[in-house]
Amino acid sequence: MSRIDPLEPPIPPAEPVLALGMEMLGRLMPMFLWLDARGGIRGMGPTLARIVGPGAVGSDFDRHFTLRSARGVEQNREAAFAGRRLGVTLVRYPMFSLRGLAVPIGLGEQTDVLVNLSFGIQLSEAVRYFGLTEADFAASDLAMEFLFLAEAKAAVLGELTALTGRLQLAKAEAETEAQLDPLTGLANRRAFDAALGHAIKSAAWGRRNFALLHLDLDYFKQVNDTLGHAAGDTVLVRTAHVLRDEVRRGDLVARLGGDEFIVLLRGPVERGMIEAMAERLIARIEEPVTLDGVDCRISASIGVSIALECRPILAEELMAEADAALYQSKRTGRGRWTIAPLRFGSRSQA
Repeated sequence: MSRIDPLEPPIPPAEPVLALGMEMLGRLMPMFLWLDARGGIRGMGPTLARIVGPGAVGSDFDRHFTLRSARGVEQNREAAFAGRRLGVTLVRYPMFSLRGLAVPIGLGEQTDVLVNLSFGIQLSEAVRYFGLTEADFAASDLAMEFLFLAEAKAAVLGELTALTGRLQLAKAEAETEAQLDPLTGLANRRAFDAALGHAIKSAAWGRRNFALLHLDLDYFKQVNDTLGHAAGDTVLVRTAHVLRDEVRRGDLVARLGGDEFIVLLRGPVERGMIEAMAERLIARIEEPVTLDGVDCRISASIGVSIALECRPILAEELMAEADAALYQSKRTGRGRWTIAPLRFGSRSQA
């Protein structure tokens, strides 16, 4: 038996050697790259081989990859592998850059290099572009789980964005419906009041004058009483059509309720134009309508008030003037128009 000299240092145990075949290495590192000392590709993982394309094994590294430093410039291959951490751009797909860790394998001067590559922050783009699945990554790789979480987050955010859009659209539709008369589709009293307030502000700032035409249907009650409310609704819808057809594009037509309508003629306006419009409105509304074989004849009385730039006016005052002018038309025979406070006339007047 040999004796151990206590003064001699102990001999360290030999470092264990692990031998892995290509298949097992590919399962552990699906993106590995095995290079010989001359830069020839001796092997690569199945995922990397799928991306690079057939015929890569046995060819030169520079044919398929370009080395990049952290600053994105090309660098010497030996220096890059000596530094161990490296960046690689795919020659075939230059929009994708890979990050890698290089480890020398073997002994002596003819040392091979094993590089484990990954897509880094471009993982999600690479998965979509190359059609990668969970099977293309190592079982222990959390990249796909992070990707699933990111995509789940994106899906949730997308759904929340879509929901917000739907809610905003529903809100806009509700606000629009809240300002429309459900029977005629004209603006309602709420929408008219808002438009009138804006017109008054514009007139007060000296921008333009404007006018109101307050219209009430004559003999409408007889239509409702003799032919029913459905016939009355038909007459109201037809009247709304006439009003929309006669006013200018920028004017507002509203139904205040019942058989009352009002037109906001946004400026500039002048008296002759208003009189001509009132004449046309009454003439068209008086055209007979046949309902259930019965000719329905109605007319319209109109009261007009004009807001001038030179005189500040309140909405209540302007509406009161138009209302008073309307009842003046009613009292003097109906089928007439009256402009407050100076002139009134029938449709046949010059």
